Amino acid sequence: MAFFTSFLAGLVFGLGLIVSGMANPAKVLGFLDLSGRWDPSLAFVMAGAIAVGAVAFAVARRRTQSLLGAAMQLPSLRSIDRRLLIGSAVFGLGWGIAGFCPGPALVAVGMGQAKALVFVIAMLAGMGVFEWLEGRKEAKHPREKRSKAHGRRRSVSR
Repeated sequence: MAFFTSFLAGLVFGLGLIVSGMANPAKVLGFLDLSGRWDPSLAFVMAGAIAVGAVAFAVARRRTQSLLGAAMQLPSLRSIDRRLLIGSAVFGLGWGIAGFCPGPALVAVGMGQAKALVFVIAMLAGMGVFEWLEGRKEAKHPREKRSKAHGRRRSVSR
């Protein structure tokens, strides 16, 4: 049941990206081009997504289990740190250069766009480099354990 629900959610998400134009890099770059022929339509898509997400998180905060019975795992960190700022900048640069972010890129790969495939390969390579660097940090600090959810180091008690 969980697999079917995940597949259905991904399908609806992917179709939403196609219908909204988020899987079209030309549309995204038109939205990001503030000094040229700016296309504000994606601002409405984002506003709608934020509204739906806000309602979903408000409902989720009141629950201890998902509808399928899994434990609710919501983010708890609310601070803005250097890692968040750097990650946001890298995300924004990639989005501005390629016209893709991860979800729409995967949809575009499914639609057969070669540019999206190059983006996804580069994205996966970047994720691999990040994991490799994190592994090196953990090897240098064996008594400390990094929390992947928060990116903070914390001491491990024995």
